[in-house]
Amino acid sequence: MILSDEHINYIIKDIAYRGIVDDDLGDELVDHICTLVEAKMEDGQRFIEAYDETIKDFGNDNKLNELQKQTIELSNNNTKIMIRNYFKIAFRNLVKHKFYSAINIAGLAAGVACSLLIYLFVANEMNFDKFHEDGDRIYRIVRTGKFSDNEFRYPVAPAPFANALVNEIPEIETAVRFRFNGTWLVKTPQMNESFKESQVIYTDSTFFDLFSFPLIEGNSKNVLNRPNTVAISRSIAEKYFKGVSPIGKSLLLDGEYNYEVTGVFEDMPANSHLQFNILMSLASTPEAQNEQWLSNNFFTYFKTKEGVNKEALQKKIQLFYENKAEPELIQYVGSTIEEFKANGNSVNMVLQPMEDIYLTSDFIFDIGTMGNEDSVLLFLVIAVFIIGLACINFMNLSTARSANRSKEVGIRKALGSVRSHLIRQFLLESIIISIISIIIGCLAAAVMLPLFNHLADKSLTFPGTPLFYLALLGFALFIGVIAGTYPAFFLSSFRPINTLKGKLSSGAGGSAIRSGLVIFQFLISIILIIGTLAIQKQLDFIQNKKLGFNKNQLVMVNDPYMLGDKRDSFKEEIEKLSSVASCSYSGFIPVNGYNRNDNTYWEKGVSPSQDNTISLQMWQVDEDYVQTFEMELIEGRNFDNTIASDSVGLIFNEEAMRRFGYENIDDKWIQTYAFDQTTRSVINEEFENYKIIGVVKNFHFESMKENIGPVAMRMGRSTGLLSVRLNTEDYQSALQLIESKWNEFANGLPFNYTFLDDQFDNMYKSETKLGELFAIFSGLAIFIGCLGLFALAAFMAEQRIKEIGIRKVLGASVKEIVLMLSKQFTKLVLFAFVIAAPISWWAINTWLDSYVYRITLGFEIFLIAGFSAFLVAWITVGYQSIKAAVSNPVDSLKSE
Repeated sequence: MILSDEHINYIIKDIAYRGIVDDDLGDELVDHICTLVEAKMEDGQRFIEAYDETIKDFGNDNKLNELQKQTIELSNNNTKIMIRNYFKIAFRNLVKHKFYSAINIAGLAAGVACSLLIYLFVANEMNFDKFHEDGDRIYRIVRTGKFSDNEFRYPVAPAPFANALVNEIPEIETAVRFRFNGTWLVKTPQMNESFKESQVIYTDSTFFDLFSFPLIEGNSKNVLNRPNTVAISRSIAEKYFKGVSPIGKSLLLDGEYNYEVTGVFEDMPANSHLQFNILMSLASTPEAQNEQWLSNNFFTYFKTKEGVNKEALQKKIQLFYENKAEPELIQYVGSTIEEFKANGNSVNMVLQPMEDIYLTSDFIFDIGTMGNEDSVLLFLVIAVFIIGLACINFMNLSTARSANRSKEVGIRKALGSVRSHLIRQFLLESIIISIISIIIGCLAAAVMLPLFNHLADKSLTFPGTPLFYLALLGFALFIGVIAGTYPAFFLSSFRPINTLKGKLSSGAGGSAIRSGLVIFQFLISIILIIGTLAIQKQLDFIQNKKLGFNKNQLVMVNDPYMLGDKRDSFKEEIEKLSSVASCSYSGFIPVNGYNRNDNTYWEKGVSPSQDNTISLQMWQVDEDYVQTFEMELIEGRNFDNTIASDSVGLIFNEEAMRRFGYENIDDKWIQTYAFDQTTRSVINEEFENYKIIGVVKNFHFESMKENIGPVAMRMGRSTGLLSVRLNTEDYQSALQLIESKWNEFANGLPFNYTFLDDQFDNMYKSETKLGELFAIFSGLAIFIGCLGLFALAAFMAEQRIKEIGIRKVLGASVKEIVLMLSKQFTKLVLFAFVIAAPISWWAINTWLDSYVYRITLGFEIFLIAGFSAFLVAWITVGYQSIKAAVSNPVDSLKSE
């Protein structure tokens, strides 16, 4: 027999009245009875018989224990059956409502795929430099401050700083320096062909003491401790010494410098901001012996001893540096540290933790390619939004379809189901959808991963650890619970008497919440659209802004210094080509990544002081530089190599003129300390004088996040690059001619070139990729939102099908019906736009604040975004509205 409500009420009251068992057992019996009722088990008869026998012998403990055992046995059997029934009902509902199930699964799968890709990206970014032993004790020196009108912030320190830290500050365990020196042409003495290697850097012998890069061959105690020695990566060893040990063998750099290989290290992992294949001994260069404390040439890292407080150490290092630098400050600037600070100037040595370097570094130049903490946080927010949108779709559809399931809930409750069991049923359905979506989403993410890697410039892979896939399962359960909690509690709350009388047939029980969720969906979509448009507009602004030079049709031929005394002849031959307008030798190019040379200058005839000295970029260029880069000369003249005095002539930019307070160049001379180019140090009591002979319009030579600084160009022989201005659109033919000339002079040296506009674009590589990824994720978010809106519109049209039929019979037109069905969603999108506009304005302006040269946010971006959202909503809803409006009313009314 099936236990009835009457049986249950009688037994529960009887247990309470007779008190034959304690309270806990009474509660347990009631729970088991409810389980029997839910499963509709005929074994209930056996329970009642056992219970009646217990009542007759209520003092018999054995009878009571037997009753308890029988009850538990029945409960366990019925629990298994109940769980099986939960799964049956869940799958039946999925199959029965294929359209809505497909919408839910597609939306969640898209959200999972997108979020999974973002997770791989974010996890990779946040895992940089976390593999070093004692990584929490490794720091880098960052030099910040202000001098005169110049503010500076560089991740470099003076040459003597590292050794002084170790020798004079007990808290420091070891330190290491790095010094860039361009790219090198590398080969072994036995090879005929050289290869260009760019991941090359000078460093100290303490490199392997400080960092956890495994040394495969060689002794970490003496590798790099002698001049003209190198340590190479495994990949370089295989490239140049395949099959043999390279230790003790030689590498020939730039065809003339012979370096002995003293160590082989494992390739640096991808999640390290240090990415070098060849480490050259810093003892090989005289720059390492520079003892000046006001210089800024070396990236300096150090490791502290255990238990050192960072803040206390920071203060100690700052005071230590000020004491060391003060004598030079008095000599060159004419003031003590206190006087220097009193005039608003400062020089600070800031400790940057090793594990923070990759994400928190935004310097004009750095030792490697860095990430962006704001981008990581932004993508995390987008991932949360996208998963949120997918969950909103599920909740919207589940609550909207409540009318279809209200009678099911009513009947089940009338037959004895308790609310907790209904909640379990609906949560199980949600979890099943979530698990299916996770599986499909993972497959979709695997398919999209190569494209994502290309866009993000990464080499991401799915982790092979079981923990990752267990986490995915946990994520599926979490999403299932999050997405299904509200529908489960909402549906299970229906009162049977109301549902069975049809009072919830309209399905409007959650209309207010559904409206709020739709508003949230379009709020996020509109914000993402506005963000995508703003980023693209800023990138277009950067590409089209007048730079002060012409970056187009400029080819940079690399390494012409390798031609030796043939350099001038090579340039003359290139200038003769009909496809070449002009060309110029220089290592100083107006984009990030090329030579920079800061020094302090003052007006000739006055003593230098902190009040009259200007920090000035000094570029060595040839007489064809201004013409080749098509800079605009607004005063004076260009260099002329036939005029001997032009060897001390300068061409200023407008900013340099402003800093010096000059209105014209008439008899204007500036002065600086003499500089030893070999040791990169100032020569005491010697000065260099320069005359200003021309002025060019300001030109951008750094990112547009920076102000245009003062620049002076002097005539010199820096031959790091040959810049070639083409006068033809047939680049391929022009490059072939240039390469043929190179081969005539270069004796087998490789021909390498880049286009200046590519180098310029590379300055904004992170912004470009941010824009591309932002657009993709915005599109996915809009797609997921439209899926939910499409299904919701279809359901609402289905619910009102009889109303539509009656209206059509009474003369309503298709247009009127479409407007009637669409106006509700139009109001929601409008409301979302009103909220999204100010939020977007604030967020985009915050992002743009990092640019000195930036767009002004106009109304057109917001109007385009709003119109796009309305268009998407109308197309999505309109299709279902038109479909319902053109249906035959006979089909919907024939059953009435």
